[in-house]
Amino acid sequence: MLTRTIYVSTLLSTLALAAPAPQVPGYTGADFPLSASEPTGEPATTFGLDSQVPAIETTPATVAPPRRSSDVTGMTSHGPFSGTPTTTGAVMANTTIAQMIAPLPPNPTATYYNANGMLQNPAPAPYTPKGGLGTNGTEPRYMVNSDFDYESITLGLYQEWIELDLFNNGLAVFSDEDFLAAGLTAEDRAYIAFMAIQETGHATLLSNMLGESAPPQCTYNYPYTTVREFIDFNQKLTRFGESGVWGFINHLDSREVGQLLAQSIATEARQQMSFRQMLGLHPMPVWFETGIPQSWAWTYLAPYISECPENTTRLAWQNFPALHFVNQANPNRFSPNDTQPNEVTGKRVADPSNSTLPADESCVNVNATEHPGYSCAPGIARNRSEPLTFPGKLVNMTWEVPGLPIGPNNSYVTSTSAGEPAFVAWVSQLNLTYTPLTITGQNEGYTYQPAAEVYQGDPAANDTMFVALTDADVFLTPFNLSMINPHVVALGMYQAG
Repeated sequence: MLTRTIYVSTLLSTLALAAPAPQVPGYTGADFPLSASEPTGEPATTFGLDSQVPAIETTPATVAPPRRSSDVTGMTSHGPFSGTPTTTGAVMANTTIAQMIAPLPPNPTATYYNANGMLQNPAPAPYTPKGGLGTNGTEPRYMVNSDFDYESITLGLYQEWIELDLFNNGLAVFSDEDFLAAGLTAEDRAYIAFMAIQETGHATLLSNMLGESAPPQCTYNYPYTTVREFIDFNQKLTRFGESGVWGFINHLDSREVGQLLAQSIATEARQQMSFRQMLGLHPMPVWFETGIPQSWAWTYLAPYISECPENTTRLAWQNFPALHFVNQANPNRFSPNDTQPNEVTGKRVADPSNSTLPADESCVNVNATEHPGYSCAPGIARNRSEPLTFPGKLVNMTWEVPGLPIGPNNSYVTSTSAGEPAFVAWVSQLNLTYTPLTITGQNEGYTYQPAAEVYQGDPAANDTMFVALTDADVFLTPFNLSMINPHVVALGMYQAG
């Protein structure tokens, strides 16, 4: 990561000085003629009537289907759950076949190989190569098609509901002046409000794919007290929301459901990138986004749901104990290496970093022109002189014991089937990387951030990412990552680039 940061800094400096091409080392063919020039003169200061263009009055040909949740028009209730749970634990089947799913060799039908670039089989129709699923003319059915589908989409709906409430909540509890102090204008607030409207569509879509038992919106307990913390929590929540879907989407039995879900999660990815920009973080410091198992996404999400209405559909996914990073980098500091122990707002793994820092330690109001590389004010992209983290950094950790109540109505219980922790599993991009865990006390220890790369020049650990304590260093890849679950002792989120 450090190498890449230095390289990008050099690149931007070169651009700023308008050095002659090529500006990318080793790149040739940069002699394409460019004749465009920058605009000259004074910017507009008066704005008259809109230009008149031909138009007709028009209305939709059909009435659009209603959204399940209308736009929020008032405050909703928030805060921790204070009652007594009437049901505890995840939904369980009447019969469980085995304690874990045993690894198998590749699917015996996975034999296709094309050595010559020509079509290998007769085509079913012109311009239609043989193969593909759902391409034989059958009518699509946009409904879940198995217990796996149902539980996965229900988890996704829980995620959409909290995003709908969260985006509106920040706009409701913070003043315009609060946002301006964080460098966010009325246009940025309107942008967040539009994201909330997007969530009404996502919640409606997933509800329709589930049917009448789709869960409703719940009551939530948020961890922020400032606008910066609100934005930080948004970028973390949308990160595990997006990655949770990438983890299961290609395992769904209903490919029709997967198609629509992909078209909604693409918007989620844009939301996450936008919140990173509002926080002054690089918007996309990775080459590939990460997929995580459903139980991981539910572990991250559940602590922020305090209460759900009676008879709300329950989930089957596991809640793992929490893993905390004592020296988690604080993106609000111009020197993240000076972050103090446990400099976060609470005890939940996706809680934002504390933004209430002394002015001479904060990067929020640093003049980016006078001090490039030190500002974390909102921006299209920020190139930090000091990276949040770096390969080889000592990472101190603590973790909770299983058996703690969590989630809606405190009705779920954290659990693990793993043995003693021995490794730290770093899940980012396409990689699963293990580092050894050194235990220093009761439920505490340390490791070092790995220097693994996905491809040359692409550090694996370079984003808001996912980390687990495990009892074994099992070899797994993105498509079968859920097989790590029986080995997970505790689960956390790590703030890298």
